[in-house]
Order: sequence, then structure tokens, then C-alpha cells
Amino acid sequence: MGKNGVIVVTGAGGFIGGHLVKHFLDQGRTVRTADIKPLDEWYQVHRGAQNHAGGVKGDCRDFRVCRAISTGASQIYQLAADMGGMGFIENNKALCMLSVLTNTHMILAAQEAGVDRFFYASSACVYNADKQKDPNITALKEIDAYPGLPEDGYGWEKLFSERMCRHFREDFGIKTRVARFHNVYGPNGTWEGGREKAPAAICRKVIAAVVSGQHDIEIWGDGTQTRSFMYIDDCVNGITKITQSDILEPINLGSSELVSINQLVDIAEKIAGIKLNRRYKLDAPRGVAGRNSDNTKIQEYLKWEPDTRLRDGMEKTYRWIFDEFTAKYNAKSAHKSSISTFTKGSHPIPGDGYNPESRFADTWTQGIPAGYAKAGVKTKAKPAAKAPKAKKAAARTTKSGKKVAKKAARRR
Repeated sequence: MGKNGVIVVTGAGGFIGGHLVKHFLDQGRTVRTADIKPLDEWYQVHRGAQNHAGGVKGDCRDFRVCRAISTGASQIYQLAADMGGMGFIENNKALCMLSVLTNTHMILAAQEAGVDRFFYASSACVYNADKQKDPNITALKEIDAYPGLPEDGYGWEKLFSERMCRHFREDFGIKTRVARFHNVYGPNGTWEGGREKAPAAICRKVIAAVVSGQHDIEIWGDGTQTRSFMYIDDCVNGITKITQSDILEPINLGSSELVSINQLVDIAEKIAGIKLNRRYKLDAPRGVAGRNSDNTKIQEYLKWEPDTRLRDGMEKTYRWIFDEFTAKYNAKSAHKSSISTFTKGSHPIPGDGYNPESRFADTWTQGIPAGYAKAGVKTKAKPAAKAPKAKKAAARTTKSGKKVAKKAARRR
């Protein structure tokens, strides 16, 4: 693998993607990026990269875009996906499943371009739900993904795409590497709108209480559900280590520091120096009862595991969100930060009003890319839609048919 080869990062306008691009640019690498969001809505914009943004140039659901950005690449980091926190993935399962188009098209393009290594960002949501019914969870081992009973929608799509990576490696020789992320958090990510993960959501709610003076916080579920949360720096470090390794199987990438949601709120309250009245929304999406990362394998393979303390990572995250929040809201408007732009049945059509980051995109209709055709075939601007009219005209009486035929000839 050449040191000077182009590195492609999809989903570069997102949280993890933005940090990963910065990491490679800091190393002096040539980086090509893609994201469906307009460039001014990326969380981090790195002008030193070759940025492909928006529905026309950055929509990796379209195979033509995937081909264009993969040409000449030595490594591809496939992070692009339609996803969010539990409130989003539980209410938008079809939308999450459509990410299979992105993964399929990107690995096809990678194989066609002769890419050396292909990293796929999977998720702990692939794990069997029957093993996650107790908050006092036994940490999940990689083998616990089977027999398959993943998170409906999002988890199934991730599990399928893991298998696709395996078979492309076995059948075509592309070096695919897969990491199962466990709840990544940190600065420069989603913190409002409905797609944010629990650490960012909790920070935002605590900050809203501080700014508004209304010392209440709504917690989804009963607060006993447990998770582990990995700081973004550990995530980026893990991605690069796994991609350059000889690890063939999907592997956990997450912290093993287990906390309950109530404990996560405790941490945010201590950072803010406040104590809030807790209101539990028991009918809200809450996910599985418990989930933690067993890091035995990653320690064996890499002699390393994510090790940023949750308290330390939350401190940095809280401070960043506080600055973002207070630049947008004040005491009177703080309550508006809790409004989600995603509800049950959000439409998988960019520009439909649900997806503000895609409001300028017009390349998709009902989830299918415009002009979707055989790979490499350029379609004419004029479709063959007039053919049916000609058939109807020819079916008329002989006298009328001659008249129509002459008109049709003049049109041709």
C-alpha cells in the first residue's frame, strides 16, 4: 500500500468522518471526501481535502458517485449511513435499511478500482437482543452476533453489510476490515434535532436547564438501561489500527466502562454544577436493557483498547456543546432545543423537509437515484417516454392513423 495513495472517507460531513479526515490530513495524506450534506452543513470542513458534497457529487447511494470518488484510491473508509440515536433508529427502520445501497455501491466501486483496503463502520446494534435484556449485562463478545437477532432495521442492515465485506474479501481479495462501534461521542457532532446519541442529548438537556433556569430534565426510559461510551479520539485511533491490521473478523471497538443512563446524567450534572429534577418518559425509545463491549479480542490483536475515561470525555463534550448551545439559544428559547426534526416514518427522500441537510438535493425520488441504470451507461436526456403515445396513435382508424404517422415523421 503506497504511502501516497489517496484515502477516501465517506460520510465525511458527519461526526466521526470529520475527525477521521483531520487525522489523515495531519499525517500529510491525500484525502478525498464525500457526504450528501451541503458543504456548509458539514460538522468539520477541511479545505485541504478533495471534498465532494451535496446530492449530486456526494450521495454515495448513487453508484456513479461511488465510482467517481473511488478511482485511484488505495484505502476507503465507508462511514456514510443514515442513522442517529435510539429515537431515530427505532422510528425510521426503512430509512436505516436504505444504507445498504451506500455500502453495496461503495464496496463494488472499491473492488472495481482495485482498492487495497476497505474499512466498514458497523455497530454494536448487530448483537443478539436476547443477550441484552439485563442492565447488568455480560459484556458482548464478537461471537454474540449469532444467531442473528439484531436491532430491527439498523442492526440488520449492519449485519448484512458485514457479511458482504467478508464475501468480497473471500471472493475478490479486497482487504476488508470491520469494526463494531459502541456509542461514539465527543465534540463536533450531532447534539440536537433527533439524531444525537445519549451523551450529547444529556449534555444538551442539562445545558438547557442551566440556561433557562428550569431545573428539570426528561430521561427516556427509567434510566437504568446501561451502555458504554467511547470518546472520539479512541474511535479514530481504533479505526486506523484495525484497518492496518490483519484482523479478518468484525471486532468490537468500544469502551468497556459500563454506566447507566442515570449515572450519565450524574456526570453531566457534576460538570454543570447543578442538580436537576428527573422526569422519566417510560414510553420513549430506550433500546436494549444493557450493552457493553468485551475487549478481549482487540486486546489480543492490538495490545490496545479505548481508554479515555467517560468523565474526561464528557467534560470536553459538554464544554463544546455549551458553546454551540449558547450561540444559538438563550433563556427564552432554550426549550426549543428539545424539538426533534425526525419523527416516526420520516421520509427517505432528501429535500422532503425532514432532512434539512439534504434540502438542496434533487437526485432522488422515493429512495431511488435519478437516472439509475446499468453501471457506466450514460443515458440520453430525452427518455423513451413518447413511445407509448405513438402506439396509441397507430391503433386508431386508418384515416386517422395516416395523419398521426405524418405528424410523427415530422417530429422525428
